[in-house]
Amino acid sequence: MKVEARVFEIVTVFAFLVAVIYAVLTAYMTEDGVEPVGTVALILTGGLALLAGSYFRFVARRIETRPEDNEDAEVSDGAGELGFFSPGSYWPIALAAAAAFGGIALAFFHIWMLIMAIVALLIAIGGLVFEYHTGPNEE
Repeated sequence: MKVEARVFEIVTVFAFLVAVIYAVLTAYMTEDGVEPVGTVALILTGGLALLAGSYFRFVARRIETRPEDNEDAEVSDGAGELGFFSPGSYWPIALAAAAAFGGIALAFFHIWMLIMAIVALLIAIGGLVFEYHTGPNEE
């Protein structure tokens, strides 16, 4: 996780640095002063990267060192069981389709489509949360 944290920290520094340079250059080159939209967008980009980088740094302190974080690690150090991955489910596809339908309903602002999308979204969330898979030893 340290590698991921470092990447987001670099993006944070870059975004804040570019925001300052952008604000100074737009204030100098335009007669209206600082162009606020671009400056705010760059500051928010840096803030979002800071949020993600802080999370990764926080998690990296609490887990054991992974092979990706060790510069002297071999490829074989990462071999073995990676964890449990749930069996296939079609509910995420239904959830994505319902969310896309909701986005289209909002774009065209059709209330009847929005109601249908909310109902489809609730059904998909319920199906995803309450689906039941039998394990290999259960019948």
